[in-house]
Amino acid sequence: MNKTLPLIAILATLAAFPAAAQDAAAPVEAAAAVSADVAYIFNTLLFLMGGFLVMWMAAGFAMLEAGLVRSKNVTTQLFKNISLFAIAGIMYWLIGYNLMYPGDGWTVPGVIGQLFSPKAIDAVGTGDASAGYSAGSDFFFQLMFCATTASIVSGTLAERVKLWPFLIFTVVLTALIYPIEASWQWGGGFLSEMGFSDFAGSTLVHAAGGFAALAGAIVLGARTGKYRPDGRQQPMPGSNLALATLGTFILWLGWFGFNGASQLAIGSVNDAADVSRIFVNTNMAASGGAVAAIIVTQLLYGKIDLTMVLNGALAGLVSITAEPLMPSVFAAILIGGVGGAIAVFVVPLLDKFKIDDVVGAIPVHLVAGIWGTMVVPLTNDGTNFVTQAIGVLCVGGFTFGVSLVVWLILKATMGIRVSKEAEISGLDISEMGMEAYPDFVQAK
Repeated sequence: MNKTLPLIAILATLAAFPAAAQDAAAPVEAAAAVSADVAYIFNTLLFLMGGFLVMWMAAGFAMLEAGLVRSKNVTTQLFKNISLFAIAGIMYWLIGYNLMYPGDGWTVPGVIGQLFSPKAIDAVGTGDASAGYSAGSDFFFQLMFCATTASIVSGTLAERVKLWPFLIFTVVLTALIYPIEASWQWGGGFLSEMGFSDFAGSTLVHAAGGFAALAGAIVLGARTGKYRPDGRQQPMPGSNLALATLGTFILWLGWFGFNGASQLAIGSVNDAADVSRIFVNTNMAASGGAVAAIIVTQLLYGKIDLTMVLNGALAGLVSITAEPLMPSVFAAILIGGVGGAIAVFVVPLLDKFKIDDVVGAIPVHLVAGIWGTMVVPLTNDGTNFVTQAIGVLCVGGFTFGVSLVVWLILKATMGIRVSKEAEISGLDISEMGMEAYPDFVQAK
């Protein structure tokens, strides 16, 4: 018989290819133990360094989005990125952290933690070595993941959403939606007990942000003139591909902190080796995603599309985030490559449904995030496809459902879309009263 093997079987076969076996995870002898103080110091440094690398991703999102929107909307997009980061910081401290990582006071065991319980950090001049790391470093690191989730929504809804409704949604997302769904896995909730696996957040962060963005895009509608009555779409190219490319490289760099510090320990020889392994796999998955996008766009369109290549690299990064430690380097390239190809194919699919995603965040974060989560069982013996699918459905259903309700309430009460005139003239003038490129405006 000459039958085509399913994609999953092909990947499983290639992941076990002998040439890649030399770098596969293997049991190692236990390294000599270090003192609790030394482990505390190194673990705390890992959280802090990983945290500021992920914080730098906020700059990457800002530059990527500024480059992919039209010049008349750049100031507004930059404002949204810095404001959502500030809001996330306050709301995650005030409500989100202890909702996500509950102590003794669960309100609904395994589902939701403590409300209105600001996160406490270590007092000045004190530290508890038995904790393994400082409370402040842990909070700082986890906060960056919360802010990343909100950043994903920003780009999808660009060029037509009002500022204040967007900021209000950001409050709800960072204070409640993200902490609750993430607690189901990282807070010891029911998904964790089921055996669901998401190492650094392909679903908990990226797909969740994508689901929230999808709900907003459906309620908000497409940009004026994006889809013509005859079914064709109107291209709306971004203002600055140099900025978009810079943003992609910044995100690529920040991802080493995103995935690497999610090891949550570097106080031993084995942990240090694993962090380096995560760095390598993260990088190779991004490379695989970019190369796959190059090949696919050339085959589909006859020319290479830079924006697709940028999103291909990001989709590769999202795909490996669910499990960057266990795959071989060769498997990491394959996982990222499939993610990059998926991103290219999903962009025109969204256009068929007239879902206007300005920067391609839904293909990159939502769809590639699901792919990365579902492929984990190919490299992790302790996981299975059914449990992974349940996790994706629970996180997706909750995030999309609650986000949809919030967007509908905002639409009914204060409106979420600018006027047609404001959209045509640009949000920089109508919403901000200033322009990113004032020297380029023709004098009247």
